[in-house]
Amino acid sequence: MFLTDRRARVPLPPADVDPGSGRARLSYRRAAELFEQATADLPGGPHTLHQLRHSALTHAAEDGANTSTLLAYSGHTSVTSLAKYVRVSPEALARWQQSRDPAARRR
Repeated sequence: MFLTDRRARVPLPPADVDPGSGRARLSYRRAAELFEQATADLPGGPHTLHQLRHSALTHAAEDGANTSTLLAYSGHTSVTSLAKYVRVSPEALARWQQSRDPAARRR
């Protein structure tokens, strides 16, 4: 969660306030602006929060999360929409295949 730099002044729903610090959650638009500014000088930057979402889902898939878990994690309701976010690398696919190869397990 991205937080403001000061405590919330108006009553907010509990989900919009960090219980430890009392700071309010940033709006998505402001968080996106700050993230793009912070990543502007990185290779391939600036990056977006949407790219971060794609990366998180791809890494979860590469780490072995099953389809049901990925759907719940992403909030998607269909595999078709989830597939647009998850791009497993050829290296990760090769590792997965290698780990399931019966001949490789006997070695």
